[in-house]
Formats: sequence, structure tokens, C-alpha cells
Amino acid sequence: MFITFEGIDFSGKTTQIRLLEEYLKSAGEKVHIVREPGGTAISEKIRELLLDKNYYEMCSEAEIFLFSASRAQLVRELIKPMLNAGYFVISDRFHDSTTAYQGYGRGVDLETVRKINELAIGDVIPDLTFFLDLDEVEAQKRKDLLPASKLDRIESANLEFFRKVREGYLYLSKSEKRFRLINGSLSVEEIHNEIVNEMNVLSRVKN
Repeated sequence: MFITFEGIDFSGKTTQIRLLEEYLKSAGEKVHIVREPGGTAISEKIRELLLDKNYYEMCSEAEIFLFSASRAQLVRELIKPMLNAGYFVISDRFHDSTTAYQGYGRGVDLETVRKINELAIGDVIPDLTFFLDLDEVEAQKRKDLLPASKLDRIESANLEFFRKVREGYLYLSKSEKRFRLINGSLSVEEIHNEIVNEMNVLSRVKN
């Protein structure tokens, strides 16, 4: 199964991915975690460029193509082979991030975003997407706890940008059946329990 986690920055995705990995492994499943951008040697090089604060002048069109190039490599080099080998693949972000961040956040034409996404991912579509929904103001409070030097180029964006990104995610959560919206302001344990419950429901449906 291919599972993705989505949400604005500081919504708690990384913590929940680690907990789900532990849960699945304890059940005897084979699990592989990937992150976006990144995951392969080529994709990690692209990640360095995308997140580098020395490149604030990067235009939206260059940004979307770089994210998608990283994703295309990740899909073909790692995600597809792992799924074919019977692994649960869990990705920290996938193509929905491009719709939310570059489409809604940066204002790239949504139909263009859709076509670029289709080219990048081919026939690899998540079976299940967990969207940890966190208000952009609350996310800003979490961000403010970190020194500015620890923030990457995307994380350093302003509140209005993340408001637009969240708007994109909320639209996707209503239009995509694979989306599961979870309140990102709940405790770590409460969010994990909701995720496990959704996994159990899906397992029963498939069986």
C-alpha cells in the first residue's frame, strides 16, 4: 500500500509517519519511508537546491519543475519497485503538495499543475492520504519556537502563503476520496489513534 502524509509545514507529519512505521512493523509488515523532495541520490541533490535560502529569487515555474523532477525520479527508482516488492511505502508529501504549494500557494495555473503532476507520477497514486490540518496561525506559533537559521526556503514563507496552501489542502480533502482529514491540533497520541483506526477500517474493506 502507498500512503502519503500531507499538511502545511509544522503540522506534525514527521512524528506521525514514525509512529505509523512502528505500528506497521510491529504487525510484521515491510515498511519503507521516503520524503519529498528527496529519497534518491538525484532527488536529494534537487532538495538541496529547492530548500536553500540563498535562492529566494527562484521563480514559481522553476520551483514546480524541480519538485516534479525530484518526484519523477523517486517514483521510478524507489516507490514503484518497493510497492512491487510488497512494501508499505509511506511518503512525507507527494503530488498533492505541489497542488497545494505551487498551485494554491504560488498561483501556478491549476490545470498546468495537474498535467505536470500526471507526468511526474505516472500511474503511481496514493491508496490513502492523511491530511493533518493545522490552522496557519497555530503553525506560525510552532515555527516561532525555532531560530530563523533553522528554517529552509519554503518554511520561511509568510502567513498569507500558508493560508493559501491550507486552502488548497482543504479543497483536495473534499474532492479526493483517498484523503482523510485529521485535526492537527490534537495530541500526538490522539492523531496516531485516528490514523490507526483508518488503517484498520481500510484493511477490513479490502479483505
